[in-house]
Amino acid sequence: MTNSNLNKVKLMTISAMLAALGILIPMTFPSIRLEPASFTLASHVPVFLAIFISPIVAAFVAIVSTLGFFVAGFPLVIVLRAATHLIFALTGSLILKRNNALLTSIRNTALFSFFISLIHGVAEVAVWTYFYQISGMSSAYYEKGYFVSVFLLVGIGTLIHSMIDFSLAVFVWKPLQHIISIPANAKIKIKKRLNN
Repeated sequence: MTNSNLNKVKLMTISAMLAALGILIPMTFPSIRLEPASFTLASHVPVFLAIFISPIVAAFVAIVSTLGFFVAGFPLVIVLRAATHLIFALTGSLILKRNNALLTSIRNTALFSFFISLIHGVAEVAVWTYFYQISGMSSAYYEKGYFVSVFLLVGIGTLIHSMIDFSLAVFVWKPLQHIISIPANAKIKIKKRLNN
Protein backbone atom coordinates (compact mmCIF):
# COMPACT_ATOMS: atom_id res chain seq x y z
CA MET A 1 0.00 0.00 0.00
CA THR A 2 1.37 3.40 -0.98
CA ASN A 3 1.87 6.14 1.56
CA SER A 4 -0.97 8.17 -0.01
CA ASN A 5 -3.40 5.25 0.23
CA LEU A 6 -2.33 4.56 3.81
CA ASN A 7 -3.00 8.19 4.73
CA LYS A 8 -6.47 7.95 3.13
CA VAL A 9 -7.28 4.83 5.16
CA LYS A 10 -6.05 6.50 8.36
CA LEU A 11 -8.08 9.62 7.55
CA MET A 12 -11.24 7.58 6.92
CA THR A 13 -10.72 5.65 10.16
CA ILE A 14 -10.19 8.80 12.23
CA SER A 15 -13.19 10.47 10.57
CA ALA A 16 -15.37 7.46 11.40
CA MET A 17 -14.15 7.44 15.01
CA LEU A 18 -14.85 11.16 15.44
CA ALA A 19 -18.28 10.77 13.84
CA ALA A 20 -19.04 7.85 16.17
CA LEU A 21 -18.04 10.02 19.15
CA GLY A 22 -20.22 12.80 17.75
CA ILE A 23 -23.19 10.41 17.86
CA LEU A 24 -22.30 8.78 21.17
CA ILE A 25 -21.71 11.93 23.22
CA PRO A 26 -25.27 13.37 22.93
CA MET A 27 -26.70 9.94 23.67
CA THR A 28 -24.64 9.25 26.80
CA PHE A 29 -23.07 12.41 28.24
CA PRO A 30 -24.93 14.58 30.74
CA SER A 31 -26.83 17.54 29.39
CA ILE A 32 -27.44 20.79 31.24
CA ARG A 33 -30.82 22.21 30.33
CA LEU A 34 -31.49 25.86 31.08
CA GLU A 35 -34.65 26.18 29.05
CA PRO A 36 -34.61 26.98 26.22
CA ALA A 37 -30.88 26.27 26.05
CA SER A 38 -29.37 22.82 26.30
CA PHE A 39 -25.65 22.20 26.71
CA THR A 40 -24.31 18.66 26.34
CA LEU A 41 -20.89 18.21 27.93
CA ALA A 42 -18.10 17.92 25.30
CA SER A 43 -20.58 17.66 22.41
CA HIS A 44 -18.43 19.88 20.15
CA VAL A 45 -15.09 18.22 20.86
CA PRO A 46 -15.29 15.72 17.92
CA VAL A 47 -16.17 18.57 15.54
CA PHE A 48 -13.27 20.71 16.78
CA LEU A 49 -10.87 17.78 16.44
CA ALA A 50 -12.15 17.32 12.88
CA ILE A 51 -11.54 21.03 12.21
CA PHE A 52 -7.90 20.49 13.17
CA ILE A 53 -7.63 17.75 10.50
CA SER A 54 -9.32 19.01 7.30
CA PRO A 55 -12.44 20.67 5.83
CA ILE A 56 -13.75 17.34 4.49
CA VAL A 57 -13.38 15.64 7.87
CA ALA A 58 -14.91 18.67 9.62
CA ALA A 59 -17.96 18.67 7.34
CA PHE A 60 -18.43 14.90 7.64
CA VAL A 61 -18.21 14.88 11.45
CA ALA A 62 -20.50 17.93 11.79
CA ILE A 63 -23.17 16.33 9.63
CA VAL A 64 -22.98 12.88 11.21
CA SER A 65 -22.87 14.22 14.78
CA THR A 66 -26.20 15.95 14.10
CA LEU A 67 -27.63 12.45 13.83
CA GLY A 68 -26.53 11.81 17.41
CA PHE A 69 -28.86 14.52 18.67
CA PHE A 70 -31.66 13.18 16.47
CA VAL A 71 -31.17 9.56 17.60
CA ALA A 72 -30.93 10.65 21.25
CA GLY A 73 -34.44 12.07 20.95
CA PHE A 74 -33.64 15.75 21.36
CA PRO A 75 -36.33 18.21 20.16
CA LEU A 76 -36.18 19.35 16.51
CA VAL A 77 -34.88 22.81 17.44
CA ILE A 78 -31.85 21.26 19.18
CA VAL A 79 -31.21 18.92 16.24
CA LEU A 80 -31.27 21.94 13.92
CA ARG A 81 -28.91 23.78 16.27
CA ALA A 82 -26.54 20.83 15.90
CA ALA A 83 -26.91 21.02 12.11
CA THR A 84 -25.54 24.57 12.19
CA HIS A 85 -22.23 23.14 13.41
CA LEU A 86 -21.45 22.61 9.74
CA ILE A 87 -21.10 26.41 9.38
CA PHE A 88 -18.45 26.96 12.05
CA ALA A 89 -16.75 23.64 11.26
CA LEU A 90 -16.18 24.52 7.61
CA THR A 91 -15.24 28.11 8.41
CA GLY A 92 -12.69 27.08 11.03
CA SER A 93 -11.18 24.28 9.00
CA LEU A 94 -10.81 26.46 5.89
CA ILE A 95 -9.07 29.15 7.97
CA LEU A 96 -6.68 26.57 9.44
CA LYS A 97 -6.05 25.05 6.02
CA ARG A 98 -4.80 28.43 4.79
CA ASN A 99 -2.75 29.06 7.94
CA ASN A 100 -1.89 25.86 9.79
CA ALA A 101 0.46 27.71 12.15
CA LEU A 102 -2.38 29.92 13.42
CA LEU A 103 -2.68 28.04 16.69
CA THR A 104 0.96 28.32 17.71
CA SER A 105 0.42 31.08 20.26
CA ILE A 106 -1.96 31.44 23.17
CA ARG A 107 -3.24 34.78 21.84
CA ASN A 108 -4.02 33.46 18.34
CA THR A 109 -5.56 30.29 19.74
CA ALA A 110 -7.83 32.32 22.02
CA LEU A 111 -8.83 34.68 19.19
CA PHE A 112 -9.54 31.77 16.85
CA SER A 113 -11.59 30.04 19.55
CA PHE A 114 -13.61 33.21 20.18
CA PHE A 115 -14.18 33.85 16.45
CA ILE A 116 -15.33 30.29 15.72
CA SER A 117 -17.47 30.22 18.87
CA LEU A 118 -19.06 33.53 17.90
CA ILE A 119 -20.04 32.09 14.50
CA HIS A 120 -21.36 29.04 16.35
CA GLY A 121 -23.45 31.19 18.72
CA VAL A 122 -24.87 33.41 15.96
CA ALA A 123 -25.95 30.37 13.91
CA GLU A 124 -27.69 28.78 16.90
CA VAL A 125 -29.39 32.08 17.81
CA ALA A 126 -30.71 32.25 14.23
CA VAL A 127 -32.32 28.80 14.64
CA TRP A 128 -33.86 29.73 17.99
CA THR A 129 -35.04 33.10 16.65
CA TYR A 130 -36.93 31.34 13.87
CA PHE A 131 -38.65 28.99 16.33
CA TYR A 132 -39.28 31.88 18.72
CA GLN A 133 -40.89 34.00 15.97
CA ILE A 134 -43.21 31.26 14.71
CA SER A 135 -44.36 30.45 18.26
CA GLY A 136 -42.85 27.03 17.88
CA MET A 137 -42.07 26.63 21.58
CA SER A 138 -44.02 26.18 24.78
CA SER A 139 -45.15 29.23 26.73
CA ALA A 140 -42.36 28.73 29.28
CA TYR A 141 -39.86 29.91 26.66
CA TYR A 142 -41.71 33.18 26.13
CA GLU A 143 -42.02 34.05 29.82
CA LYS A 144 -38.34 35.02 30.04
CA GLY A 145 -38.52 37.08 26.85
CA TYR A 146 -36.38 37.00 23.72
CA PHE A 147 -33.33 38.73 25.22
CA VAL A 148 -32.93 36.32 28.14
CA SER A 149 -34.18 33.13 26.44
CA VAL A 150 -32.49 33.45 23.08
CA PHE A 151 -29.74 36.05 23.25
CA LEU A 152 -28.34 35.32 26.71
CA LEU A 153 -29.08 31.63 27.30
CA VAL A 154 -28.62 30.39 23.75
CA GLY A 155 -26.24 32.99 22.27
CA ILE A 156 -23.87 33.75 25.14
CA GLY A 157 -24.33 30.24 26.56
CA THR A 158 -23.30 28.69 23.25
CA LEU A 159 -20.31 31.04 22.97
CA ILE A 160 -19.05 29.97 26.41
CA HIS A 161 -19.88 26.27 25.87
CA SER A 162 -18.13 26.31 22.50
CA MET A 163 -14.97 27.92 23.90
CA ILE A 164 -14.84 25.36 26.71
CA ASP A 165 -15.20 22.49 24.23
CA PHE A 166 -12.56 24.09 21.99
CA SER A 167 -10.17 24.14 24.96
CA LEU A 168 -10.90 20.46 25.61
CA ALA A 169 -10.22 19.68 21.94
CA VAL A 170 -6.89 21.55 22.05
CA PHE A 171 -5.95 19.63 25.20
CA VAL A 172 -6.69 16.34 23.40
CA TRP A 173 -5.14 17.35 20.06
CA LYS A 174 -1.78 18.59 21.40
CA PRO A 175 -0.44 15.10 22.22
CA LEU A 176 -2.42 13.35 19.44
CA GLN A 177 -0.92 15.44 16.66
CA HIS A 178 2.45 13.80 17.34
CA ILE A 179 0.99 10.27 17.31
CA ILE A 180 -1.41 10.49 14.36
CA SER A 181 0.66 10.51 11.21
CA ILE A 182 -1.75 12.11 8.75
CA PRO A 183 -1.56 15.50 7.12
CA ALA A 184 -3.57 17.90 9.29
CA ASN A 185 -4.73 21.51 9.21
CA ALA A 186 -3.55 22.53 12.66
CA LYS A 187 -0.29 22.30 14.43
CA ILE A 188 -0.80 23.31 18.01
CA LYS A 189 2.38 24.23 19.80
CA ILE A 190 2.22 27.09 22.21
CA LYS A 191 5.29 29.26 21.83
CA LYS A 192 6.93 30.31 25.05
CA ARG A 193 8.36 33.78 25.35
CA LEU A 194 11.92 34.08 26.43
CA ASN A 195 12.58 36.79 28.98
CA ASN A 196 15.87 38.60 28.48
